[in-house]
Order: sequence, then C-alpha cells, then structure tokens
Amino acid sequence: MAVDGRSVAVQQFLKKTELIKQGAEARVYRGIFLGKPTILKERFPKLYRHPLLDEKLTHRRTVQEVRALLRCRKAGISAPAVYFVDYTCHCIFLEDIVGSVTVRDYITSIQLSPQKSQEERLDHLAKKMGLVLAKMHEEDVIHGDLTTSNMLLKVGGDTEEADLFLIDFGLSYISALPEDKGVDMYVLEKAFLSTHPNTEALFEKLLKAYTASYRKSHSVINKLNEVRLRGRKRSMVG
Repeated sequence: MAVDGRSVAVQQFLKKTELIKQGAEARVYRGIFLGKPTILKERFPKLYRHPLLDEKLTHRRTVQEVRALLRCRKAGISAPAVYFVDYTCHCIFLEDIVGSVTVRDYITSIQLSPQKSQEERLDHLAKKMGLVLAKMHEEDVIHGDLTTSNMLLKVGGDTEEADLFLIDFGLSYISALPEDKGVDMYVLEKAFLSTHPNTEALFEKLLKAYTASYRKSHSVINKLNEVRLRGRKRSMVG
C-alpha cells in the first residue's frame, strides 16, 4: 500500500538513504536500489498550484526528463541510466555515477594547480564539453539547465580520456529549433563565466569544438549571438 502517494519501492529505498539536495522542484536522495548505487529524484507537490494542474505539469516534467535521458544514452552520450520510474509519485531511480566530480569542482582544482599544466588540461576539457553538447543537440535534446555543476567527470586518467556525463535533465525537452539550442548555450555561457571568472577564452574553445562537431551549428551560433545582444541591451537598460 502506498503511503503519501509513495510506492512500496520508494518507501523501501527511503528507509536507508540520505537526502543530498533539496531544490525548488525536487528532493534528491542517494542510496542502494537492487544492489546498485542509486540516485532517487522525487518531485514533490507545489501547494501554490491547483492540484490537477500541478499533477499534470509534474507528470509532464518527469516524462520529459526520462525521455531526454534515454534519448541521450541511445545516442551514446554519457548520462545516468534510468533504473525505475514511478509516475504515481513522480520518482526516478537513476544510476549514481560513482567516482566522479562535477566539472565545476574539476575546473576549480585545475586553476589551483601549477600554471604550466593548467592550459592543456582545460583545453582538453573545453573540447570534450563542446563535443558532448554538439552530440546532444544533434539529437534535438535541450538540456534547459546547462551548468558546470550539471556535468560530471569520471576521476582517474587524464582529461582527454575521462568520460563526461550530463546530469539533471529536470528542465529538458525535445526541440529542433536553433533558437532553443542557442538559448541552451547562452544559459551555459552565463553560468560558466559567473562560476569561473576570466575564462572567456576557454568558453570560446568550447564553442569552437561545438561548431566543428555539429553540422547545423551555424544557425545555433547565430541565435546565440542574438540572445547575447538582447542580454547586453537589457543590461544597459537596467
């Protein structure tokens, strides 16, 4: 029998787990599911919304997230495996990428290392990010919340050989529109430069790898530049 809308599978998982993140949209737990290290993402009701509308929107978000993850994995893009989905309580059981660090933390650690080794390692990372994002947009997946915190890098080996995982597809959707892809890259640029100051040249290298890898990148970059211009105009007005 379900308690508070949670299925037996969710109840059992939550008995031996830890809450690792509480966001505006969901709670994220870490534990073991069917003997595997697992992340559970649980979307909770928004009390300020009408219950029927909230249920519809939350269900759609859950479906879109699962669809984006499966689409990425099918295309060979590294993303967490989906172990189980409970659409009744809007819970997704995902692979826990053990032995990984966020790209945000990785960049910070590199910047604290000796100057001599920084540039080459960061260049490899920027190229890898550009290649992965190009592949994601080839599949018409819009992430919706691209930040260096939503990318994981497997620890071990050098950056060139490391595996880059995309995570947290909670705002994702499917779209072939260049503008949506341009906005996706703009969100990343804003997050990237605010989190990692003085890395404008590094982001341009990311864009260069993205452009070289994605045959439809020209229209996306045009849209990115349009969004950049609108953003600068808003800043000037403000």
